[in-house]
Amino acid sequence: MHSTRWKESIVRTINRSWLLGLALLAASGCGYNTIQTYDEQVNAAESQIKVQLQRRADLVPNLVETVKGYAKQEQTIFTEVAEARAKLAGAVQGGSLEQMAQANAALTAPLGRLL
Repeated sequence: MHSTRWKESIVRTINRSWLLGLALLAASGCGYNTIQTYDEQVNAAESQIKVQLQRRADLVPNLVETVKGYAKQEQTIFTEVAEARAKLAGAVQGGSLEQMAQANAALTAPLGRLL
């Protein structure tokens, strides 16, 4: 009688072990699918980063050309401002009110374009 219970206990333990093993195997399959889904999301995000960085790199030459154009214009304006300022300083030293007024007016125009 005692050996029968012992055999039944062993059979139950083996059956439980099999069921637990099958449950773990099934659960690991679900985890694998989740990992694959996350892997695909990471790959998609990485691709988007590459696309945006390439787009940014492609825009730099246009930006450089635009800045070069404005730099030429600003260089001209800075030269005009410097010349007009020198004339105004000379007129102030010369003392003629008419020359000072003309030099001041000549300085106003390039300053307006500068600002």
